[in-house]
Amino acid sequence: MTKIFAHRGASGHYPENTMIAFEKGIENGADGIELDVQLTKDGHIVVIHDERLDRTTSLKGFVKDTRYDVLKTADAAAGHQQTVGDVRVPLLEDVLSWAEKKDFLINIELKNSVIRYEGMEEKVLETVKRFKIEERTILSAFNHESLALCGRLAPHIERAVLTSDVLYQADQYVKSIPAAGYHPKLHSPAVTDEVLQQMRNSSIKVRPYTVNRPDDMEHLMKMRADGIFTDFPERAAAIAKKLNRTN
Repeated sequence: MTKIFAHRGASGHYPENTMIAFEKGIENGADGIELDVQLTKDGHIVVIHDERLDRTTSLKGFVKDTRYDVLKTADAAAGHQQTVGDVRVPLLEDVLSWAEKKDFLINIELKNSVIRYEGMEEKVLETVKRFKIEERTILSAFNHESLALCGRLAPHIERAVLTSDVLYQADQYVKSIPAAGYHPKLHSPAVTDEVLQQMRNSSIKVRPYTVNRPDDMEHLMKMRADGIFTDFPERAAAIAKKLNRTN
């Protein structure tokens, strides 16, 4: 059964990577959430997608150049103020403290392919272990060296290769890291029915991103993709329910 991940939370209707987006994602039928992490100037793990603060917060500049005591004052509503009011950039530990009491999957994307945050892997793994949610956690990254390091540090936590490119012998490449998941960009030659079958034959979990069109959701569910990342988890949940009724 295809798992539905709320991409940056239910980000189609709520400000991405905020607590309200994550909460609504689960309320709207997602099996898990996806979030992005970066490090502040003083080493705090914050949940934010862009390297710069400008697009999603009321501040400007790079996350890496901003201390947490400054960043935590930012409004992260990003155009949703009328519907959600004032929301903040959460710490990873804020999200995991909430998730600890629930039962859903958590995909943590390490945003370290543009800026190489020293020590990010160790910090993230320590936080995941502190909340005892290793078995529900997936670590993904476009920086595959970082994934390999995570594998050496915590081989029991699942890792997934993020890519927007076509990988030669993708199944062998994923296993060489080693990783158990393959997260390719939707609408690229990296996501074909043949690739899905090849990965299934190699016991690699395929979870494409970002799947927002109902037709794509339904096709991937019928092809038994292991998961999808979507900004609209309520759409995916409705389609999954419909398919379950007809099967």
